[in-house]
Amino acid sequence: MSEDKSLIKVPKFQGYYHHWSELMSNMLRVKGLWGMVERGFVEPLDWSLLNENKKTMLNEARIQDCQVKHYLFQALNRSVFEQILDRSTSKIIWDSMKKKYSGNEKVKKALRNNLKREFEITEMRRGETVENYFGRINAIANKLRSNGEEMKDNVIVEKILRTLTD
Repeated sequence: MSEDKSLIKVPKFQGYYHHWSELMSNMLRVKGLWGMVERGFVEPLDWSLLNENKKTMLNEARIQDCQVKHYLFQALNRSVFEQILDRSTSKIIWDSMKKKYSGNEKVKKALRNNLKREFEITEMRRGETVENYFGRINAIANKLRSNGEEMKDNVIVEKILRTLTD
């Protein structure tokens, strides 16, 4: 496996925020830049008050912030990019994307309820292979997990065993 981390492909945002944010945060962690999204970067008002060590650290932080912004800009298409009003730091861009696309708690709760219902009523179809049925159940369970629902493996296995056809 190559040691060159620069060849990692930037995940494109295609409207599925949770999937994209997981891929993007993982990529930024691999590159050692995730802290910039978590902490953010604040430009000092007066650089003349800083000693050389602080100036060096702030310059490195500014460079890291620009790197994260570069990756974020690569990931977004023009229409999404233009909807972000404040693009001054990577943290502001990330938080803006999260606010706009991740949905609020009421929406997530409704989605979880719909997915729980779908999980409960899903049964194996006549002529369906166990592999396909297992895949359908796992897809629903993964959607539930990605929306904050705890789905234990034994619940999934019990559901599959309970609803298998002859």
